[in-house]
Amino acid sequence: MADARLRVLLDEAGIAARVEQIADQLSEVDDGWTVIALLQGAIPFAADLMRAIEKRGKHPIYDSLWLESYRDARESSGKVVVRADISRSVEGRPALIVDDVFDSGRTIAYARAHLMAKGATRTLACAFVRKPLAMGEHIDAIGWDAPGDFLVGYGMDDAGRYRGLPYIAAID
Repeated sequence: MADARLRVLLDEAGIAARVEQIADQLSEVDDGWTVIALLQGAIPFAADLMRAIEKRGKHPIYDSLWLESYRDARESSGKVVVRADISRSVEGRPALIVDDVFDSGRTIAYARAHLMAKGATRTLACAFVRKPLAMGEHIDAIGWDAPGDFLVGYGMDDAGRYRGLPYIAAID
């Protein structure tokens, strides 16, 4: 049953095409990295990206880092907290940080510093969505430049709801 409050902005086919483009771009950069998915929102994107990278003959190590700054609010608290750390060492390896949304740059900056402190040789970062007011931190790959709406689907949520939608929608 469709939710009348949702307006689809990017459908499944659009998402899939953009994931393939990012995989092409990243596969040329390095294949010795550890891919670090930022939980919880990046799970769908990270899974799709890992499959796309594997199809290109690259086999990165996968891990995840649970950082939290939103809780159930629609705006960041401004403070990043580690809820669960990585389980594999990144010492002596490059790390590719995979996030769902890039806006303030705070989460990516925190993840970069955290992984570098754990011995990563360098970090790359990608996010599927870039919000219009994105600023601060450099990001190496972006899937889609989004409007300023509050977004749900493809890992993005509203107080835990809508993460599993196979498309990205604005919620009214």
